Amino acid sequence: MAKKNQQQSGGTPATVALTAAGAEFTVHAYDHDPAHPSYGEEAAEAMGVSPDRVFKTLVADVDGTLTVAVVPVAGQLDLKALASAVGGKRAAMADPALAERTTGYVRGGISPLGQRKKLPTVLDASASAHTTICVSAGRRGLEVELSPEVLAKLTEAVVAPIGRA
Repeated sequence: MAKKNQQQSGGTPATVALTAAGAEFTVHAYDHDPAHPSYGEEAAEAMGVSPDRVFKTLVADVDGTLTVAVVPVAGQLDLKALASAVGGKRAAMADPALAERTTGYVRGGISPLGQRKKLPTVLDASASAHTTICVSAGRRGLEVELSPEVLAKLTEAVVAPIGRA
């Protein structure tokens, strides 16, 4: 993977954060179709990448604290497992408008990187099975490919089994 500078990568907060950290990553751009029913599946199809290597960024409310969950687009988030991973009791999906305001990204383009407010993050343990994974680079139609270890380090993520098929 080649390190990209922010001009080449589109200069989203996510790619700026990766560049500033000196991380190795590759940006993948594709034409976003607003009619597609799933942002993540659309990204996997457009890039020709297996859906188990493309991860979606979801924002949940765990006992009153917004928390980021990064899970494969091929599966779903287990809210109970997410709460447990961060020492909480109950989790529910966050209000989309609140998630957008807090992260600084729009739904379908929320990246776990470069968020307006740093939130606790949990990366699904299945990411460790891959050399690289893809996550949103901060806007619809733009993904960043990087190692799960780099993602976990930069987001200070807990790695736990929070996804289910």
